[in-house]
Amino acid sequence: MLPAIVFVAIAVPLLVIGFLTVRRSKSAGEHPATETEQERLRTEQEFEESERIQAEWRDEERKHERDTLL
Repeated sequence: MLPAIVFVAIAVPLLVIGFLTVRRSKSAGEHPATETEQERLRTEQEFEESERIQAEWRDEERKHERDTLL
């Protein structure tokens, strides 16, 4: 029982620290600290445009079911 308690006492904090570090680095990667408001808005607009194009592409692919792999 003691090895399990030691494992949990060490593994859980390490997993939490790792998760928080990855989350912080991902959010920093999306919007660098030196990014201006105009650059941030441009990035957001590009993401929105990309999502719109993907939605159009999915709709078009649904029309051609015979070509899908699923």
